[in-house]
This record gives sequence, structure tokens and C-alpha cells, in this order.
Amino acid sequence: MDIAFQALVMGIVQGLTEFLPISSSGHLILVPYLLGWKDPFIDSLAFSVMLHMGTLAALLAYFWRDWARLVPAGLAALRDRSFRGDPDRRLAWLLVATLPPAVVLGVLLNDFFEEKVRQPILVAAMLVVGAAILWLADRLGRRSDPIERLGFRGAIGIGFAQALALVPGISRSGISISAGLALGLTREAATRFSFLMATPVIAGAGLFELKKLIGGQVAGDVNGGAILVGFAAAVVSGLAAIHLLLRFVRNHPMTVFVAYRLLLAAVVVIVVLAA
Repeated sequence: MDIAFQALVMGIVQGLTEFLPISSSGHLILVPYLLGWKDPFIDSLAFSVMLHMGTLAALLAYFWRDWARLVPAGLAALRDRSFRGDPDRRLAWLLVATLPPAVVLGVLLNDFFEEKVRQPILVAAMLVVGAAILWLADRLGRRSDPIERLGFRGAIGIGFAQALALVPGISRSGISISAGLALGLTREAATRFSFLMATPVIAGAGLFELKKLIGGQVAGDVNGGAILVGFAAAVVSGLAAIHLLLRFVRNHPMTVFVAYRLLLAAVVVIVVLAA
């Protein structure tokens, strides 16, 4: 099959599943498996880097106004050693507080999960685990607090929860939204905070992979055209996913995503058993 078409599909998958609570890493393993795609380019480091850059570009394009406020506000809080009642100053440092767990655990465990936890049946199991966590958090959480009510201990807890997304099938957005819901945030607040905290994490993951790429830890030819197709597809589908999810969670529970995760897990199990 044409590699450009595969790159298009994978870019769309990356953009949608990075932000919907259904696991991008899990889908990037399962989609080629279920479709029988075995071209090494699809699993290459160069392609992975550009997909990450695509979703990062989508985040920055959607939330650039937020970051244009938060970065100066965070620096001002550092300069003055005070929040001065400014919610942007406080939010900026809440986001900083989420980073250490993701950075430390990501550096220590990323290669292990990338190499060892890629079997489709394990991804299916993690899809079920993530579905249970999301359903329980959505059902039992108060869903009443805005982001302004989130404390620093809660932000650190969400950061630790996000680190669990290293396991394919868990989902970065799914686990961080679940943690926010468990802490009492509204669905919209938990989702927005998840997207904002994902920006530096995805940037860091992309730079970490880019460092490997520049360091020569990749073999084989690089298909520039297919990479651009995948990048553009990830940007467009990522923007759509962010917009749609923020609108969806205002008035709807997470049930549809729970059901989708369980259905996909069932399909994978059937395919594995039938192979």
C-alpha cells in the first residue's frame, strides 16, 4: 500500500487519539497491527518525531493566547515571589508542578515501555484498565470545581497520573482528565488543564526523540513526503480533536470513550485469538 496513504492515516490517528481519552500510543501500535501494515517507516523514529511535532503544533495553535498570558505571568510570579492574586500566575506554576513526575519517570521508563510493552494483547488490557479508571472518575468525582480551586498537591498528583500514560493503552489525556475529575474539577476544567499540561510534556518527548534522531540512533531511509503528510494530518486532526472534546465535555459524560475503549479491546482480543 502507498506509504503516503499510511502516513495520512497514522497522522489522523495520532492527532485524534493524542487528545481524545483513548490512547495515542496504543492506537499507533494497534492500527498497523489490525490493518496488517508492516512497513518499517511507520514505526520509525523520524516519523514518530514528526507526529509528536504535529500534535505539539496543534496545541500551540489552539492555546497560544493562553500561553501568551501564562508565560509572562509565571515569570512575573518568579520575579516578585508572589502570585498577587493573579490566577494566571498561579495556573502557570500549577502547570510547572505537574512536570517533575512526567520528566523523571519519562526519562527513566520511556525506553522500557517503548521496547517491552508493545504486544497488542497488553495494549488491549490497558485499554480496559484506562476505561475503568475514566468511568469511575467521571462517575464518582464531584465535577464542581474550576481550575482555580486546584491546589499544588493536586497538580503534582495529576503529574504523577500523567506519567502512567507511558504504558500504551492508558492515554495521557485520559489519565490526566481522570485525575482532575477525581480531585473534583469539572469535566471542562479537567480537560483544559490536561491539554495545557500536555504542551510542555509533548514538547519534551518530541525533543527527546529528536535528540536520538540527530544522534544517529535511526537507520533506514527517511521519506520526506510521507513525513510531511503525517505531520499535516496530525496538526489538522489534533486541532479538531481539541475543539470537539472541549465542547463535548461541557454537557456530556465520558461514557462514549469508555465504551469505545472496551469495544476496541474486545476487537483486538478476537483478532489475536483468531490469528
